[in-house]
Amino acid sequence: MLSNLLKIIIAATIVDNMVFIRYIALCSYVGVTNSIDASIGMTFAVIFVQTIATAITWIIFHLFMQGLEFLQIIVFIFTIASLVQLVEIYLKKNVPALYKAMGIYLPLITTNCMILAVTLINIDKNYSFIESLVYALGTSFGYGLALLILAGVRERLRLSNIPKFFKGYPIVFTSMALIAIAFLGFKGLIK
Repeated sequence: MLSNLLKIIIAATIVDNMVFIRYIALCSYVGVTNSIDASIGMTFAVIFVQTIATAITWIIFHLFMQGLEFLQIIVFIFTIASLVQLVEIYLKKNVPALYKAMGIYLPLITTNCMILAVTLINIDKNYSFIESLVYALGTSFGYGLALLILAGVRERLRLSNIPKFFKGYPIVFTSMALIAIAFLGFKGLIK
């Protein structure tokens, strides 16, 4: 059991990383990696929302949606949007500095396709409740890892002498591609 959970978390974090391997959640990935602080804040917000969303959607699906699978996406989107609103209200009231640092990217969690994708993948893979939570944590850690790697690269790029035509998004997208290629080396590590 424990070895299976370890496989799930390693696979979700590194081997099958949502950003580098599945190319999911790229808009917030590019948008929030301007600074390491914003990336860390986004990571914690995604870990919280992803874990709670997974728990709630798993319970909703297994208790109430048998025979109503056609409503799955609508119910899951509503659940995720509600959770993000709660996180936004909490941060605005209790952690205003983080709320300001997140800016427009906090509401982007609502449309962050990774949150919805993970809830759907958990159902598709028929994970138990604990396996679903571990997978959610693993994908969140993998997303945070991706954010921190690119934020670090972007901070170094600001100090680098880059040709004018390559500054801005061209070098960011090139860096993203190179990081993704590096992560392809982990494919096949866990079966």
